[in-house]
Amino acid sequence: MAATFAAIVGSLCIGAYPLSFRQAGRILAHLAWPGPLPDPPPWTLKEQAVVQIIRLPRVLLATFAGMALGLSGTALQGMMRNPLVGPDLVGVTAGAAFGGVMAILFHLPPPAVVGCAFAGGLAAMACVFGLTSLVRGSTDGMVLVLAGIFIGAFFMAGVGVGQFFADDGALAKMTNWLLGTLAHADPQAVWTLAVPTLIGGALLMALRWRLNLLSLGDLDAASLGVPVRLLRLAIVALVSLIVAAQVSVSGVVAWVGLVVPHIARMLVGPDHRRLLPASALIGALFTLGLDDFTRTVLKADVPIGVLTALIGTPLLGFLFWKRQTKGWIDD
Repeated sequence: MAATFAAIVGSLCIGAYPLSFRQAGRILAHLAWPGPLPDPPPWTLKEQAVVQIIRLPRVLLATFAGMALGLSGTALQGMMRNPLVGPDLVGVTAGAAFGGVMAILFHLPPPAVVGCAFAGGLAAMACVFGLTSLVRGSTDGMVLVLAGIFIGAFFMAGVGVGQFFADDGALAKMTNWLLGTLAHADPQAVWTLAVPTLIGGALLMALRWRLNLLSLGDLDAASLGVPVRLLRLAIVALVSLIVAAQVSVSGVVAWVGLVVPHIARMLVGPDHRRLLPASALIGALFTLGLDDFTRTVLKADVPIGVLTALIGTPLLGFLFWKRQTKGWIDD
């Protein structure tokens, strides 16, 4: 937690108008707990505007996006007992993207984008579970991942249809949004993502010991009194809400929900009482670090979704190479 807070303050310091860590921290503390200032104030209006208006919304949006994806990926992997599962591989991201694109296509207001993205994510997960049950009669294993790929491809085809029929303005908005961007961060976007992430994350934390039991297998969990089907539905609904909120405000940010749980599991082990908060914090640091890299090193607003895919793919390959002799149960 301290590292995440330090990273947030540090991110407020860097950019075209640099600030000291102490100055950024004092401005942030004043924004959190407003009070009378000495005359003259210890910072200029320009410094406060840089922190409050330009940098703080973007930094918080990157932080909550990473938290949302880290939590979602960990919950899905634990529920399905499959380390290859992530929000973008089981159809949630594609379904949420489809719902959001449809909302943009019909020029619906921003709150409707979140609702449509949530409905799309939930519909995609329902299709994945339904297809898997028809094929094998269970909801774990590689069949579920394959079903997610099929359903995700179907919803992405729907995204293509929406782009085809969109006018120039809507098409530009869709393209920029689907690549995953934090450039349009504002307080409304931060609240839109923060509320579902914090509420959904708190509920997932409340289910953390049940996730431990579910990781043992359906039969063992049921014998210990866990309502397996109800628990799966609750986790799917929470993950869909969190991912839908993330996609609605920052677009498709791939691979974070797949890579971050592996890193967290290597650091804290498979116990979800530690794994869930660790994944949230590591996800926040991961996306925030990439956004800082684009702003300071590249000095260009490269879409965050492009960078996460470029870095996440080889990183996941390296992690699997390092742990190829270990199975899911021994992890």
